[in-house]
Amino acid sequence: MSRLSKFCLSAILSVAILSPTHAAQPAKQLFGAKATPSEQRSAALGSYSRGCLAGAEMLPESGPTWQAMRLSRNRNWGHPEMIRFIERLSSYTAAKTSWNGLYVGDIAQPRGGPMLSGHASHQLGLDADIWMKPAMDLTLSRNARENISSISVRSADQRNINGNWSRDHHLILRAAAKDPAVARIFVTAPVKLRMCKEAPAHDRAWLRKIRPWWGHHYHFHVRLNCPKGNQVCANQAPIPAGDGCEEAIWWVTEALEPQKPDPLAPKPKPKPKPKAITLADLPKQCQSVLQSR
Repeated sequence: MSRLSKFCLSAILSVAILSPTHAAQPAKQLFGAKATPSEQRSAALGSYSRGCLAGAEMLPESGPTWQAMRLSRNRNWGHPEMIRFIERLSSYTAAKTSWNGLYVGDIAQPRGGPMLSGHASHQLGLDADIWMKPAMDLTLSRNARENISSISVRSADQRNINGNWSRDHHLILRAAAKDPAVARIFVTAPVKLRMCKEAPAHDRAWLRKIRPWWGHHYHFHVRLNCPKGNQVCANQAPIPAGDGCEEAIWWVTEALEPQKPDPLAPKPKPKPKPKAITLADLPKQCQSVLQSR
């Protein structure tokens, strides 16, 4: 029986044997408990923040041009497309910049899915956090990788880059954005604006993939497109037209200004606690991912 046939059969059987208790249990507990990948054909199933990963591939803890960080989290697993991307980008980094490679943070759990802590996304093995800290020492021990920290490239007032930003950061992010497999890259807004300023008029198309988002000043977050043939994988909505540079100004101006209270506004109602994602909320194929050996 082919691997594809086994995958389909496993999906059918798992629906039948899945208990109602598991269906209602928070999915993060189910996927967080899995220490190894499923023995299935590699597939990203669902959306970036509501899905899972079949047949994950492990990013080796250390490679010729990278090191995986925070190994105790067991989140150095991804879709094979992501592993190949990290190999490409880290090789470029070592060849074209002063860095020896990349420090790679979280990718995904062994079977993807919601995490016990941290990210809302990173569920398909198509998201990866790459540290802003230049990877000069690629012989770090496991213990060192638990305790070393990345560096921020944003000023304290959140409006500008700081002295940690370098031309090498620009080159690495530009190379990542030009990679056809990449859908978007999330960065702190001051980085986006600096790159808009540095990019020449004849070479700006890639800038639209560089997207401002809160918190991304210690790392940049790469998101890949759904791989070809992954029919259950759902891409994010297309990026708006243009380079996004003018829109990015909002993030360092109005977005940081304190909101003036309206004395006539009604008292806001308490927000309900977000409902935990359950296995029933995920694509049905995720049941077989959990059930697989």
